[in-house]
Amino acid sequence: MKVMLRRNNAGHLTVYVAKKDLEEEVVSEKEGPEGKIFVLANGWEMIFPDLSEPFQLPLTVEGKRIA
Repeated sequence: MKVMLRRNNAGHLTVYVAKKDLEEEVVSEKEGPEGKIFVLANGWEMIFPDLSEPFQLPLTVEGKRIA
């Protein structure tokens, strides 16, 4: 699913999923075998296989919910 990564007013990284009308802060991030994994404040885990550091925000990328 397409998501937008950006920083909120407090400077925290957020993920916005347009199809779900969901915007959540990233509470942790780690490297997985297939790419970068973000854990969102609502408990979702999303993987971004084509995300390389450093990235320019805001950024629209393809992500996949894994948990």
